[in-house]
Order: sequence, then structure tokens, then C-alpha cells
Amino acid sequence: MKRFLLVLSSAVLTHFGTGLHPVWWLTWLAPLPVLFLARQAGRGTAFAAGTLVWLAGQAQMWPYFTGPLEMPPALAAALIAGPALCYGSGVLLFRVLLERGRGLLAAAAVPAVWVTTEYIMNLAGPHGAWWSLAYTQADFLPVLQTASVTGVWGITFLLLFVPASIAVLRPRAAVVSGVLVTLTLAHGFVRLAMPADTGGRKVALVATDGSGDLVRRYGEAVDTAVDRGAEIVVLPEKVFETADLPFARPGAEVVAGIAMETNSAVSYPSGVRYDKHHMIPGVERGFRPGTGLAFLDGNRLGLIICKDLDFPGLVREYGKAGTAALLAPAWDFDEDGWLHSRMAVVRGVENGLAVARAAREGLLTVSDDRGRILTERRSDMTGMATVTATLPRTGSATLYTALGDWAAWASAGLLLLALGAAARTRSSGSVSPNAEPSSDQPAADNALLCRVSRTAITANATAAAATATT
Repeated sequence: MKRFLLVLSSAVLTHFGTGLHPVWWLTWLAPLPVLFLARQAGRGTAFAAGTLVWLAGQAQMWPYFTGPLEMPPALAAALIAGPALCYGSGVLLFRVLLERGRGLLAAAAVPAVWVTTEYIMNLAGPHGAWWSLAYTQADFLPVLQTASVTGVWGITFLLLFVPASIAVLRPRAAVVSGVLVTLTLAHGFVRLAMPADTGGRKVALVATDGSGDLVRRYGEAVDTAVDRGAEIVVLPEKVFETADLPFARPGAEVVAGIAMETNSAVSYPSGVRYDKHHMIPGVERGFRPGTGLAFLDGNRLGLIICKDLDFPGLVREYGKAGTAALLAPAWDFDEDGWLHSRMAVVRGVENGLAVARAAREGLLTVSDDRGRILTERRSDMTGMATVTATLPRTGSATLYTALGDWAAWASAGLLLLALGAAARTRSSGSVSPNAEPSSDQPAADNALLCRVSRTAITANATAAAATATT
């Protein structure tokens, strides 16, 4: 009964701490119950419990995957089950290393497994870093600043290392965890204390979820925004089906989403055009992907479209170009409006960029380079939703822009170290107080870890490949 309650507790916390509308502080607590269970359970039970926790916590994503994203049921099942096997593998590795007396490494192994999984899916799949746990912290600004140093990978590592360091019940792990949390919060508060740059151009975001004569309706909304001082107006993605639009306004740039053979953002009157790089598998299979970047006002402003903001590497190219703000036409699926807007916010923090994102069936959001929401409003079915804000004049350089995904590679290296330690024969006197393994247990542990690792990696690779070709 106790084990059932621990698994149930972790599953409930995972349900509410992840998904499309996460409660950020619950994410930190979610792994604790199942890791405490792993301290006393057998290896098979630890793996099964971790896998079940993720399956139960992420079942909420099934309607979203099979509904708005139009994924085949088998693929949706794989995208839930594959990460669940990796989560279970992390719990299993935690258990094995704890038996070896490697408490600190056991705590680090849990996030190392998950960060490596996130990074592989970012590189191999068509959804980029969409899967990262880091977005759960998008409204917890002191921790969010870590993205400017490590990208999302460092935030995910911290999210899992802190509860794992508590679960090992070892002073050294607790000290390391405390130091990391202290440095993270200190860096975050110092960065947030710096004044925002608001001396740039005024931007207006305009969107409606309705239909009718959209050229006329958006034209009137653009006129109103320009009359009120907007120098840039951003409209949503795929609103129009022709580039021949009457949106040229003296003294202003109007960025409109156009669906032709490409999914494009075209700016009027300059004619600058950006073609979307990453299409939603299935939903956007008919569009030809773009390959280049697009700039306005020298390189101060960059154009990008919706899903492309899920890819850290692409946005990092804008950061390296010295861009101060991104203008992003977008189209969400209503229920994912908060999460998808916050992915864009996190990209801005990673690379020192403001982001002005105008989403149909979502949120119109302007954020600064610290992830602060300058203005936000949900799009409207009946009328035109409009928000305005002032963009920065220059971008703020970040370590992540300079160093890239170093934290993900460090996590992969740490995972290899943990697997190596787990594979070694246990020395005498290194057994955990909670473990009573038999003399042949190391070999059994190694075999189980190898089987589980192969299964989890194969499941994730298959799911990523299947999504890419759907």
C-alpha cells in the first residue's frame, strides 16, 4: 500500500507539474516520492514505478497529440511510452548507484538521463526542444535566467537534481544541491535587477480567430495601430494566401503570415521575407521549408515563424547575429497557447532577445530578454485583439549564445560516468543501508540496465523517426 501511494503521489505531481498548463513549483516535487520508493524497492520495481509515474502523469497529452496535432495513435503512444522508459531508467540507475554507495552520482544520474533524452529528441526529432521540462519554470523568473548560461538543459538538470539529492539522504549531495540552488537564484536576481532596454521601436501585435474579409479587417486594425504610434505591426501566421497585400504604410513595417508554397512571413513595404524552416508533421506537410534568416532594420530585428521558436539552434543564430528582437507570426491550437508562447519566451532569455509573437488561437505576447512579459492578451474570435509594447534597441549577449549546448553534452558525459560506475563490481562495504543484494546481483543489475537502456533509446529513436516521416 505504501508503494502504491508513493507511485500515485509522484504521478499526480507529474500530471499537474507538467503538460500544457504546469504548476511550476509542483515540478520540483514530482520525482521525490518515486525516488524514495526506489531506495527500498528492488531494481525491477524501481524501473517499473518510474515508468508508470511518467505514463500516468503524461496521459493528459493523449488528446492533444491525437487531436490538434493529428498524430496517429501508435505514434502518440510511442511519444509517451518512450520517455516513460527513459524516466524509469533514471530511477533504476539511481537505485543501482545508491546500492554502490555512490550517493552524489546517483542524484546526478537522474537528471543526466533525462537531459540526454531531451537533447537526443531535440537533435533527432522534428519538434526540437518542445519536450523540455524547463518550460514549466517560464513564470519563475529567477530560475529562468539560467537559460542564458546553459539553455534549457541546465534548468531541466536542476529540476531533477534537487529532488534526487534530497532522496539520497547524503550530506554531500545536499551541500552540492544547496550550492547550485544558491548560485542559480543569485544569478537570477542579479540579472533581473538590471534595467530593461525600452528605447527601441514601438510594436503592435494584432490577431483575430474569426473569418470574413480578413484583408479589410486586418487593414483597418493596422491603420489604427499605426495611427496610435506603432512603427511595426505583426499579424499571425498563415492568415493570407497571396503576397499581393495592401499593407504598405508610411513609416511602418507590417509583418504578415502568408501561406503559399512556403509558410512565410513577409514584411511590407520592405518586401523582406522569411520562410518557415520546421513544419508540423502531417499538419503542414504541403509546405516547402526555408533555410535562411531574415532581418529588418539592419540586423536589429529578425523574422521567425511559430514552431521555429521550438529550436534553440535556429534562434541562437539570430543571437550570434546581434539581433535585439524577433518578430514572430504564429498560429497555436488554443489549448497550447500558454506553453507555446512560453517556449518563445525561453528562446529570448537564452539569447538575450525580446520576442514579439502574434498568435492566432493563442496569445499575443511581447517579452523582454529576461523573460518578463511586457504585454499579453488572448486572441479573440469575434473582434481584433491588439497589444503594444516598446522593443529594445540592442540585444544582450549571453553565454548560451557563445557556448551553445555545453550543458547537454556535460550531462551526456555525466551519464556515461554513471553507467560506468553502475557497471563496476561493487566493492565490500559500499552497500546502501536499505539494500540487501545477493552476491550475483551486480551482473543482474548490469544486464537489466543494458536491456532497459537499449529499449528506451530504441523507443525514442523510433518515435522521433516516425514523427519526422508522418
